Amino acid sequence: MARRQPESNQEPVVQRIRLRYAKRGPMRFTSHRDFARAFERALLRANVPIAFSQGFSPHPKVSYASAAPTGVASEAEYLEIGLRAKVDPTELRLALDAALSPGLDVLEAVQSPLNGGGSLADRIDTGIWRVELPGITPGDASVAVRSFLDAGEVLVERLTKQGRRTFDTRAAVVRLAVVGSDSATADVPSEVTDIPCAILDLVVRQGTPTVRPDDVLSGLRVVADLEPPVPPRATRLAQGVLTEQGELVDPLAADRPAAVVGASSL
Repeated sequence: MARRQPESNQEPVVQRIRLRYAKRGPMRFTSHRDFARAFERALLRANVPIAFSQGFSPHPKVSYASAAPTGVASEAEYLEIGLRAKVDPTELRLALDAALSPGLDVLEAVQSPLNGGGSLADRIDTGIWRVELPGITPGDASVAVRSFLDAGEVLVERLTKQGRRTFDTRAAVVRLAVVGSDSATADVPSEVTDIPCAILDLVVRQGTPTVRPDDVLSGLRVVADLEPPVPPRATRLAQGVLTEQGELVDPLAADRPAAVVGASSL
């Protein structure tokens, strides 16, 4: 006989809040699963009136959108929570930020429509990245970038949950350019100092499978044998929907007061 699902005693969602948070410093090595656990603990410590799902195993009403890979820093991670009591978004942001470890920083909180308005994931199809290449000069990086952009396709292979897949990284890249250089001393062997560090500006559309910065770097290795002697450092700077005019619309823009809504031009 099938088990009868118990009647729900969960309070309904009366408010939805969308958050932008950052992963900085050593916290970039936090996996998405680790962050989810830390965030749920922060909800408890901050006494957030989080709503729960129905059924035999209720869980907090938290929805994540396009989480960054482990080892990647980000200034633009997004999630949405459903609440069973209304709160002030600014006070919520401050409470959650204080409850999380330094380096996991809640940057913004806005109220979203309770019904309709689409999902948060629907507002994200493109990401902007800064990629640092320690040990690579801007000149060498420029040659590799030119070869990548001139190619009709750049196939790379990656192990996914469905097994090894080969896919085209070139089609997903909207922009790839060398924007400067820096003297890199962090995250390098102690005997190596003052090495060159080319900086890439990368804009990539998020499809299936999602093309990540390390996939683009694999593509640079394929077309130009570019291989940084030190592990690269990638930071996601922004996410949103890319318009035909080349503007990236912030996922939270439609939920902000009209006075502060805007789009950044690429």
